[in-house]
Amino acid sequence: MEAIKGRGAISGAASARFNLPAREADGDWLDAAETVDGPARHPATTVTEEHPRSILSFNKSPDVPFDRSINAYRGCEHGCIYCFARPTHAYHDLSPGLDFETKLFAKPTAAKLLRETLAKPGYKPAPIAMGTNTDPYQPIETRYHITREVLELCLDVRHPVTITTKSDRVLRDLDLLERLATHNLVHVGISVTSLDPVLSQKLEPRAASPAKRMAALGRLVEAGVPAHVSIAPVIPSITDSFMEAILEDAATRGVRSASWIVIRLPHEVAPLFREWLDAHFPQRAGKVIATIRSIRGGRDNDPNFVTRMRPEGVWADLFRRRFRVAATRLGITGPHVALDCTRFRRPSLDGQLSLL
Repeated sequence: MEAIKGRGAISGAASARFNLPAREADGDWLDAAETVDGPARHPATTVTEEHPRSILSFNKSPDVPFDRSINAYRGCEHGCIYCFARPTHAYHDLSPGLDFETKLFAKPTAAKLLRETLAKPGYKPAPIAMGTNTDPYQPIETRYHITREVLELCLDVRHPVTITTKSDRVLRDLDLLERLATHNLVHVGISVTSLDPVLSQKLEPRAASPAKRMAALGRLVEAGVPAHVSIAPVIPSITDSFMEAILEDAATRGVRSASWIVIRLPHEVAPLFREWLDAHFPQRAGKVIATIRSIRGGRDNDPNFVTRMRPEGVWADLFRRRFRVAATRLGITGPHVALDCTRFRRPSLDGQLSLL
């Protein structure tokens, strides 16, 4: 299969994992569309607004440093081929491939729903993570401003929040981030896979260029906003050679917090990633997959808690050692900062007066 310009996935086959019914032929023009017109090679992006009854998701995973998160969007136009969140589109009978990048969902009432949750008498504050499933600063944020509305609410009620993104659009909210930072209420992580714009365009076709992401890290540091560089994912024989260079670039910009995560290939991500390798790196595909499987106990992916985030084997040990040596040499020693939960002030709902 050939790569599609501006998209990460090569194909858009629907998932059969949930036994959802496939579309049955009924004699209309759709049945012969690909035969007559050929496959659609430039699918347009569509956005559907959804109105859930709640917006804050809680988890008890031992693998992540947060217990609650907000995802303002479903699907992500950045199109990162390795994205572990792609399989979530299968829940909607949509393809984790092209549909994940082109059929997006936005939750415009997110801030309102969050206010209602924070106003509950039994709510206890802890950092809310944004960007855990899909990027809060993907292109449609420019239209919807959902992430900004959530940050405005967090500032108003003094609630801590963390952000993970691959976009320099985060700087559009620098005014809010600076004010949150003065109260020790925010931490921003920017994910960087390589410093090669050509490779990045293949891996993450609609994400910001590596240069823009690194520059955004520098701007955040200058503004006094705690910034973190995440080398994620590390892809053996594709991006791992950039590990030291990313750390060096971040260090020169004043970043003192970093981490790395090796690639994960859960469910439908594995075949999509194989298609991508065959299209872009056919000579290297076998080596890449063999190395990933050696890190994951002989499988494409380790689904188990704890071990899924702790790769094993010679390659994993090498990445771990390289990161530690480079980070120590560059003075990058800090993990995520501890945010302040003591400043939280419970919001009042519309029409109600605060007692304080």
